[in-house]
Amino acid sequence: MKYTTASRAGFVACHACSRVQPRVRSKEPQRCTRCGAVLHRRNPDSLMRTWALLIAAAVLYIPANLLPVMHTSSLLGAEDDTIMSGVVYFWTSGDWPLAIIVFVASILVPMLKLTVLALLTITAQRHSTWRPLERTKLYRIVERIGRWSMLDIFVITLTVALVRFKSLAVITAGPGALAFGSVVILTMIASMQFDPRLIWDDVDKGTGDAARANRNTSGPTT
Repeated sequence: MKYTTASRAGFVACHACSRVQPRVRSKEPQRCTRCGAVLHRRNPDSLMRTWALLIAAAVLYIPANLLPVMHTSSLLGAEDDTIMSGVVYFWTSGDWPLAIIVFVASILVPMLKLTVLALLTITAQRHSTWRPLERTKLYRIVERIGRWSMLDIFVITLTVALVRFKSLAVITAGPGALAFGSVVILTMIASMQFDPRLIWDDVDKGTGDAARANRNTSGPTT
């Protein structure tokens, strides 16, 4: 199966307003006829920027899960809670639906985002033609679920506001919350920096090579 891309058809899309227009080859950079932004066939240094953001997010993912995300001070003493300890607390307290939601949104989703983005970047960098449609769907899923990774930060913020309103204790965000928020933001920016059109750049080339290989290996027809 052969795919026709806009780039091979002589068109280029604006990264600012998404207007598709004919590509003009000249010494001066071509600009969008609608918004005036400089047009690029692909996002400049897309893979390099994505790798830099992914590595930074992977490094911060460790302290985000090990350091406390919430510090509670009350008349009974002080206590530090990590994301996992909060999941365990909800589970042992009988609030297993909330424990599952926090575990999926705060631990599983960021880890899957890092894994999927790394897979997409590696395959694009190696000019792989493996399952381009499925990889494009994975990219869309990563973009859509990214915002839900901030659920744990929202829970901490609401808890701080409610507890301070009732004046029962003092709750402050710990260093783990800052690291976790940085992981979420970095992965969201990494998904924005990754250019999904890179997935399809070598599809036509790969199918053409496969067709030629089949013709070379096939025997004479009668």
